[in-house]
Amino acid sequence: MSRPTRTSLAVLSALTALALAAGCSSTGAPAGSDTGDPSADDATERAGDAVRAAAGSPFWVDPASPAARQIERWEDEGRARDAALLRRIADRPIALWPAGDDPVPVIAKAVRAAGREHRAAVFVAYNIPHRDCGRHSAGGAEDSGAYLRWIDAFAGALGGSDALVVLEPDAVAHIVDGCTPGAYHAEREGLLAEAVDRLKERPRTKVYLDAGNPAWIADPRDLVAPLRRSGVGRADGFALNVSNFQTDATTKAYGLRLSAALGGKHFVVDTSRNGNGPLDGERGTAWCNPPGRALGTAPTTDTGEPALDAYLWIKRPGESDGQCRGGPAAGTWWPDYALGLARNTKA
Repeated sequence: MSRPTRTSLAVLSALTALALAAGCSSTGAPAGSDTGDPSADDATERAGDAVRAAAGSPFWVDPASPAARQIERWEDEGRARDAALLRRIADRPIALWPAGDDPVPVIAKAVRAAGREHRAAVFVAYNIPHRDCGRHSAGGAEDSGAYLRWIDAFAGALGGSDALVVLEPDAVAHIVDGCTPGAYHAEREGLLAEAVDRLKERPRTKVYLDAGNPAWIADPRDLVAPLRRSGVGRADGFALNVSNFQTDATTKAYGLRLSAALGGKHFVVDTSRNGNGPLDGERGTAWCNPPGRALGTAPTTDTGEPALDAYLWIKRPGESDGQCRGGPAAGTWWPDYALGLARNTKA
């Protein structure tokens, strides 16, 4: 790692003393059009809280996110209250998931914009072969060679900019739970380890290898060996709760256990939709567009725990988990669900 600069995450983390946490949530109205709900009357004032919170974060906010574009449409349609509520999403730094065909345009544009603001862009590398065991987010690179070429393009686009990369959600956990066939395990671990090394060649890029969530792999010790084979020792740490809903307290406790088993490795936590915790009583489908959820703790490096480097919004709030509960295809922007998350959140 190069000598820290004023744009490094280490320096920028001092700004997060201003950040606000939005992890305490209540049940709100269902997603939908502007109904005149009295709780939305002060939405504009509450949306200002999001702006002030984001101002204390070291991470870049995308001004052209799906939420930001939705706000413009709703304002044109006269849905001012709903638009104001949606600023709870649009005004936060949220990870970008570059495309599997060519990641360069998205990354290059984001790091240029983030650099002008002396902030770090957050990305997710999600293109591992045999991705998601052929389920809602099936796909990924055609083979190992294609994957490594994609990672090289990804890393090259980062250049010398400040960036944080969450590497391959689900990839290691699917090894542990057996969803990924055993014939692919060694290849996958080798590809992940190589991806860590190639991304870490970028002088100011932090890399966190995904490690699932507490409701998935019950004993974190089961993750230790595959994480080590996948290069976690050379990464900056591991990521937890990506696209899931486990609470901050539950995930932090789990992360500290896994950290201890990995010799003190640091970690980050996805808090994008965990404000109301997981959906009760539906373990098998609780991960897929569950109703009544809320936005969680605002992205910040001010976590109060030395081993926990940041709370991040890794899953993009308002993008579907898959075609379940009336949702569109995985990764598709779903404005009604986004509005439900915002309405259910107490800033």
